[in-house]
Amino acid sequence: MNSPYIAKPFSRRRFLRSAGVTLALPLLECMTPVFGRAAEVKAPRRLLLISNNLGFLPKPFFPTATGRDYELTPTLAPLADVRSEFSIFSGISHPDVNGGHSAENCFLTAARGPTKSGFRNQISLDQFAVEKLGQLTRFSTLNLGVNIDKANRSLSWTRDGVLLPAEDSATALFRRMFVQGDPEAVKKQLNRLDERGSILDTLKDHMGSLNRTLDSEDRARLDQYLTSVREVEERLVTAREWELKPKPLTTLPEPTDIQDKKLIFDKLELMLAMAQLAFESDSTRIVTLMVDAFATPAFKIHEDAATTEGYHGLSHHGQAPDKVRQLADADRQQMVILNKLIQNLASKREGAERLLDRTMVLFGSNMGDANKHDNTNLPIILSGGGLKHGQHHAFKHDNNTPLCNLFVTLLQQMGVETDKFGSSTGVMNELV
Repeated sequence: MNSPYIAKPFSRRRFLRSAGVTLALPLLECMTPVFGRAAEVKAPRRLLLISNNLGFLPKPFFPTATGRDYELTPTLAPLADVRSEFSIFSGISHPDVNGGHSAENCFLTAARGPTKSGFRNQISLDQFAVEKLGQLTRFSTLNLGVNIDKANRSLSWTRDGVLLPAEDSATALFRRMFVQGDPEAVKKQLNRLDERGSILDTLKDHMGSLNRTLDSEDRARLDQYLTSVREVEERLVTAREWELKPKPLTTLPEPTDIQDKKLIFDKLELMLAMAQLAFESDSTRIVTLMVDAFATPAFKIHEDAATTEGYHGLSHHGQAPDKVRQLADADRQQMVILNKLIQNLASKREGAERLLDRTMVLFGSNMGDANKHDNTNLPIILSGGGLKHGQHHAFKHDNNTPLCNLFVTLLQQMGVETDKFGSSTGVMNELV
């Protein structure tokens, strides 16, 4: 057997001693016999979450009929070949997540009141899933962006409401996934990880001394903080193990980055191809991707068309016919790209299933109607994941169902044992 992932098993006790870690650690894959692991491997479930922060024109997007007999709208028409592979949702949003563009960072968090003084974001869907599932792959998640303002916008946020910057370079992402560093580079990275671990050890010792002087309320706060420290320590140990493992091999050439922001849809296709490659190589099982239309200048829609002004300017069309026409064309082009992604995932096999059957793809927006800065009635499409598709699920447009109800269903399908996330009030059992 020539698998690069087979390593001699070793005991947790010996590893703890050699790493200088004093806390109890989870049972890592490398600490159990290889052949024992193989019998326990489950078919991976994956999640791809995509958002265009300026949304779509509502009228050409949403069907009027519900259920299975709805007629594909002009925007959805490019998805005709995969009609049975996706579901369309209307009448859903995040309660109290408003303020127009201010809601874009809340698409996966549902944090209320983004325009209020002192607002603090909360954990995003992807990071919540990782907390529950643990790091099963080299990268717990990949947070990607197209034309993104990396300092101010992201779909991915920590439990403390800290922005996780998006990767917008396909070349850099490819190298992270497949290019093995030379021995000296690997050694330096391991040293950096060890240094972080030793800092946490020292901090934990000091906090232990402080704990004895505190009252019960402060001690509870400190215990919560130390729990966070332990979680970080566990992630460092896991990161160290992955650093020691050879990266997967690929016969594909390194991609060339597309620098021109005008080629927003070419960049979207490239990043979606990278997301699929990450799934196929099992580099990660969760990917987020923000299409930052707000930061996009006048752009190319397809070979025969380009816009006359930036995406944001077009979105405030005021019903001007030429602007609406350009936006409608851009909306359809995104569905052309989504159709290609769905067909690509359906064409790949993993054992008895298609890659699509193990991959949930959600494409939507924080914006229901950018022209009005309206954050209700969000456009949401869901495909794959072995769910029941082919319907338009319509909820009340004047009293929206929480989008987090759908998020809980996605979490459960990923294997997360939870019945609550964000503003959820239930689940969407009609999909299962």
